[in-house]
Amino acid sequence: MAAQPCSVAILGLGMIGGSLALALKASGFASRVLGYDREPDALATGLAAGVIDGACEDLDAVLAADVVVLAVPNVAAAAVLEELLARTAHAHRGPVLTDVASVKGNLAAAAARGGPAPRFVPGHPIAGSERSGVAAANGELFRRHRVILTPLPEQDREALALVQRLWESAGAEVVCMAVAEHDAVLAATSHLPHVLAYCLVDDLAASPRRADLFRFAAGGFRDFTRIASSDPVMWRDVALANRDALLEAVDEFSARLAALREAIASGDGARLEATFSAAKAARDAFAEREARRRQP
Repeated sequence: MAAQPCSVAILGLGMIGGSLALALKASGFASRVLGYDREPDALATGLAAGVIDGACEDLDAVLAADVVVLAVPNVAAAAVLEELLARTAHAHRGPVLTDVASVKGNLAAAAARGGPAPRFVPGHPIAGSERSGVAAANGELFRRHRVILTPLPEQDREALALVQRLWESAGAEVVCMAVAEHDAVLAATSHLPHVLAYCLVDDLAASPRRADLFRFAAGGFRDFTRIASSDPVMWRDVALANRDALLEAVDEFSARLAALREAIASGDGARLEATFSAAKAARDAFAEREARRRQP
């Protein structure tokens, strides 16, 4: 027997929330998708574009949905989660809550502060774009991308299965991981690259030669720094929410960069070539695996 469609409320109608809304409507997972956002323009844009079917005026209307997805910046998500859990603390069976934040530790801590939260399923889609806002919503954004769920110790298994089905209906591959492991892995593979891209662009922009630097920057600069066009508020929150793991990743990278600087300063071409060759082999193997995984 086919699963019945659910009503879904997206709390925070940006690019990720809007993309998920489109995907869930197209797949038939959602019978109705509602949006809630503090910016009236975001709701108006979402309604006009058919991203959402209706707008919620308050959190009580949000909590009337079967599934509530928190799609707001990381620090705000923790505060909103606490409020939603407080409002549903005495409900016999409230909605299933999940999120899309790229740091899980602060959300797990927020859930624990209110006591057990068995119907909250932390989640993180490994997909995105440097574009922001609901106007950038793309219903194919999650297809053949991974989504990491980090179940909590008291996790309601039905809630976990529902959130897994939600993401699979959007075309994603779902994997589960411990909270601490998730935050360490993402610090190294996502949060650190964003910090480096922002830092490089900021450094060049502050240079007295910035006009020529940007004028003659080529494809390598464009490719490496694309993510520096991402939402600064969101990435500020990510950096602060995942501070400990990110600092560890920054320190490890700084040590390797210092070793490369020493090789350049000393004219150690063999060491440079060995490092570059090892990096190329690892990057090529990663690209090949990803290409195979994303084949239809």
